[in-house]
Amino acid sequence: MIPYIFIFILGAVIGSFLNVCIYRIPQGLSIVSPASRCPSCGAPIKFYDNIPILSYILLAGRCRSCKAKFSIRYPFVEFLNAALYVIALNRFGIDPPWVLLVYCIFISSLVVIFFIDIDHQIIPNSITLPGIPLAVILGAAILPDPFFRSQMLGIKSSVIGCFAGGGSFYLIAVIGKAILKKDAMGGGDIKMMAMVGGLLGWKGVILTTFMGSLLGSIVGISLIALKGREWGSRIPFGPYLAAGALVSLFYGQDILMWYLYAG
Repeated sequence: MIPYIFIFILGAVIGSFLNVCIYRIPQGLSIVSPASRCPSCGAPIKFYDNIPILSYILLAGRCRSCKAKFSIRYPFVEFLNAALYVIALNRFGIDPPWVLLVYCIFISSLVVIFFIDIDHQIIPNSITLPGIPLAVILGAAILPDPFFRSQMLGIKSSVIGCFAGGGSFYLIAVIGKAILKKDAMGGGDIKMMAMVGGLLGWKGVILTTFMGSLLGSIVGISLIALKGREWGSRIPFGPYLAAGALVSLFYGQDILMWYLYAG
């Protein structure tokens, strides 16, 4: 139980930092300084008012200085990141610890991508460009295959996954633009999937794309039906790909076994 409590607290603390990244990265601001401030009055947030999740509850979601209301997203991101860390610990354990560490960093990157793409319809290069070579190096050197955890992913699967993820989405972008006469796929999605492929391999690319497309279709059709969104209206794909990547990471092996042996 103690490792789970520790990883939850760690995930919540890092989730607090992710809120800073989500707010500042799209604006080109430093994620290190200045310290967190109230977006309404600019008052610095004291350390005792910056305890993840708990401070929001104790302050009723308001600034101590000006009483302006804080977004519920702040504690939600903290809780989400903490919960995903707990799932990662449950799925992969702590032996060896560097596998869990890499996956937790990957998870937090996906959380940041998810919310930035929702808000701004961009996936920052500051995450994906360093993420691509790191994913290939780590996938090749130390990470297991998420679909066969008793085996290492290896250089071949990692490189193929990287090119499969980035290359397939690049082809979709080129063909889509030729047919639709407008951008069908953003450059951020292409680079994100190259990173995902390097870390999860080519099987991860397939499942991530399938799950992302399925979730995107469900949400898109629901928005059209319930809120009157028009067909062809732009919906960011990154959040659904991020969700699909998490499904692939956590449950790829289970889904593959079910597919191979069901019935």
